[in-house]
Order: sequence, then structure tokens, then C-alpha cells
Amino acid sequence: MRREALYVLTIAIGLFISAKYGQWPVDIWCIGVFSYIYWKTDRKERIEMIAVLAFATPMELFFSEIWLIYEYQRGLMPLFVPVGHYFLFDLGRRVARTIPERSPMLLILFLVPLVIYGAVKGTDTSAVLLILLTLGFVQWGPEPRLYASMVWLALFMELWGTYLGNWEWAANVPWTGLTAWNPPLLVGAFYCFGDLLVNLSVAKFEGQPMSEVDHDILG
Repeated sequence: MRREALYVLTIAIGLFISAKYGQWPVDIWCIGVFSYIYWKTDRKERIEMIAVLAFATPMELFFSEIWLIYEYQRGLMPLFVPVGHYFLFDLGRRVARTIPERSPMLLILFLVPLVIYGAVKGTDTSAVLLILLTLGFVQWGPEPRLYASMVWLALFMELWGTYLGNWEWAANVPWTGLTAWNPPLLVGAFYCFGDLLVNLSVAKFEGQPMSEVDHDILG
């Protein structure tokens, strides 16, 4: 099975099973898939996988347990979440290879009408800040196609997860005075930031100039 299909099915079916029947079968499956990929792949991807876990785990715990911008269905973060971040990251860069080089900015700008709507209604004022961050990633970051793909993939995944009840985002963002939809429209900005951290770390570890990151990651 192609990895793209494996990731999509794992995320879609896994979230359904976790919401309806319990998270432990999904924990076991996702950790097993992650472990198998780690065992079969090369050194650089192994570094990427470890880097994703190293960033995703504390960030998820901070967002859900300290900042309280969302809450998981059964309290503490499920074990499948950090490895699921890698599945989405790898899916995102595979999708990114199909995006024309001049298209990333347009893919983000398509969301502007919804950002304006949420801001005017006062129901997702956080989207104004998040789309500015996302546009910054796309304009000046080393991997604009990856960021564009992650914004949309993260939104689809978050819509499915919140619909099923796996987690719920706070309508009022603590510490900020901002509001957010469930999920926030530009939730992908968080994923872009995580991906940037991962690839900066891998490039540093490999002694690779950042000017070569986009070509190396996306092929």
C-alpha cells in the first residue's frame, strides 16, 4: 500500500475508532506503523521521525494541558497523537510535490473570505493572526508548498476529528482575548510552525544549508 493511502486511512479510520470505541486499538496500530516505517527507512527519515516526536509531544501537552486551547475527549493526550503528527507531516510533503511552485500563496489566499467572515462576526478572530503567520511562512519559509499543503490537510483532519468528538477547541482562546471556531480555520499555522522546527533541526543535524531544504524535502 502506498504511504499516502496508509496515512489517510489510518487518520480517518483511527479517529473514528478512537471516538466511538476507545483509543487503545488506535494507539497500538499507530505506534506499530510508526515503528515499522522507522525500522524500514533510512537514517535521515529516522532523524525526522524522532524530531517530530520531540517537538509534537511537548507542544501538544502545552496546548492541551497548560494553555487549554483545546481538550481531548478522554482528558490526557492519546498516545497516537505524536506519531500521527509524523503521518500528517509526511503526507503533507508528498502532497506538496504535486503543487505548482507558484501556487502556495494562492492556496492560502482562498481562505481570506472566511477569515474576514469570522473576524466580522467575532467568532474566529484568531484567524486574522494565524493567516498572517501562515502567509509569512509561505512567503519567507524554506518550504512554501509544504506549508500550503499542511494548512489544508490539517484543516480536513481537524474538521473530522472535532466532528467525531476526539477533541474540542475553546471558543475563547485563553490569555489572548481572541475567539476561535471549533476547529480554528487556520489551525494549520501550528502545523507549519512545527514542520519548520523539524526541518530546521534536521538540517542543523545534517550540516545542511537551509537553502537546500526545499529541494531536499520535496524532491
